[in-house]
Formats: sequence, C-alpha cells, structure tokens
Amino acid sequence: LAPVLNPAGRIMGDLSIACLAQDRFLIVGSGFAEEFHLRWFWASEPPADVSVRSAASTLNGVSIAGPRSRELVQHLVRDDLSPSAFKLFQVRETAVGFAPAILTRAGFTGELGYEIWTTPDYFASLYDDLWDAGRELGLVHFGGRALSSLRLEKAYGSFNKDFRPDYTPAETGLDRFVDFSKPDFTGRAAALAERAAGPKRRFVVMEVADADAEVVGYESIMKDGAAVGYVTSGAYGHCVGKSLAAGYVAATLARDGARFEIDILGEMRPATVRLEPLYDPQGLRLRS
Repeated sequence: LAPVLNPAGRIMGDLSIACLAQDRFLIVGSGFAEEFHLRWFWASEPPADVSVRSAASTLNGVSIAGPRSRELVQHLVRDDLSPSAFKLFQVRETAVGFAPAILTRAGFTGELGYEIWTTPDYFASLYDDLWDAGRELGLVHFGGRALSSLRLEKAYGSFNKDFRPDYTPAETGLDRFVDFSKPDFTGRAAALAERAAGPKRRFVVMEVADADAEVVGYESIMKDGAAVGYVTSGAYGHCVGKSLAAGYVAATLARDGARFEIDILGEMRPATVRLEPLYDPQGLRLRS
C-alpha cells in the first residue's frame, strides 16, 4: 500500500504497488481516478529513464474472495498457493488456467482473496475457467455495494469517499504506510509537521444502533446537540449484523466506545465508535 501525497501533505491517492521485476511495477488504484492519478504522475516529471503509462486498456482484472478462494484458484495454477508459499500481498506472474496472468494475494473484502490480471484477449477464457472451477464451491458474483459493506466491516476507507485531497495521512490513519525514514518525498515536510502536532480530526467507523435505514454520506455526527463531524460513507454489515457509518470526528473525541448521534432521514440515531474492525479484528482470515 502506498499513499500518494501532494506538497501540502494531503492524500492524492491510496495505491497498491506490485513489484513485477527490478525495473517494472504494477500500480493499482481506483479506476475512476485513473486520469487524475496519471496527470499527477506526469506533472511530477519522473526521471527520463522512468515511464508511467496506463494499463487500463491492456489489463483486465477480477477479484476472487472468500474462505474457499484458495481452493478455487489452486485448481487453475501449478504454483503452490499454500499460506507459507504465497503470503499476503505477494505477487507473481503465472498462468491461471490458459491465461497468462499477474496473480496477487490481495483484496478489499477483509477475507482471504486474490486479484488476477490478464490481457483482454484472455479475459473471457479466464472468467469461464474460474466460473467452471468455482461452481461446485459456491462461487457467486458480488458487486460494488456488497464490496463496500465488506470493507466497512474491516474499517477500510475508500478513495474519494473516505480518502481524498481534503485529508491527511494522520487524519485517515494511512500514516502507518508512509515511510518517514525516507530523506525526501513529496509532502514529507507537511506530513511530518502534522505528525508532530497531531491531527485535528480522525477517520473512524461507527456502529449505528436502531437503524432501519443506512447512512449515505455527509450526514452530521452530533455530540450534545452540536455537530462534531460528518459521515463519509456507510452500509449495512451483513456478516456482523450491524449498520455501519464511517466518517471524521474531532481527534479528541475519536476514542473506542465514544458515543454520538447521526441524523438519518430526520431521526437521530445512536452511534458508537469502534476502533477495532468488527469483522476478524486480528486479521486471521485475511492471512490464513
């Protein structure tokens, strides 16, 4: 994971970078922000021997997630995918079925999962192979709203909803992925200054009680009748059976168990901060 900062130390993107070779890297971000991120890289004037290009038209990807995802993918590859042989966040170039592919052990669900990238001419056969291999394992499709529900159960923020250039690494919690030991990078001075002073607000995930409707974003977060923050995203967490809301509150109030109210469709609903993910807080399933 690699947060991208602007000179003011604010989040321009939360990207994943896979090292395919000593001189070749795959950068994955939010698809809708592709042009935004490309303009940022090009404006940064990379060295003459560094080329950054879009792979959106040359690579198609699919995410496979769930407790039986390893069993499914192992049907289609010769590589050993056991936990010790292919660990979380590792990447390799291999064949998946008949498709030459980039296989990463990563995902956005909080479950054991894989992302598979191949060229468009092989994507249909890759999909067919995955579907055939997964039919007996209970494979189903899932979409963006289901993914949003799953990622909130793990307290994962989403770019443009929860993370964007309005926020800083310390506010979002992404500062743990910033290597401050590097002598120079864009936004370092501003990020270090905020780190020393402490952020004014923090990103939190809250459990919303008595909710028969979920938040959609930008609802006020209230404390003792005063607005102390706002919601950035939310969904019902079907695995944990709770309504969830993510947002920002004053840093002094961002404590586990802190109680607030959220205005949902004109009714004030109790909300409690949960600093630990509600689903698999130790990440055992993710690393299994």
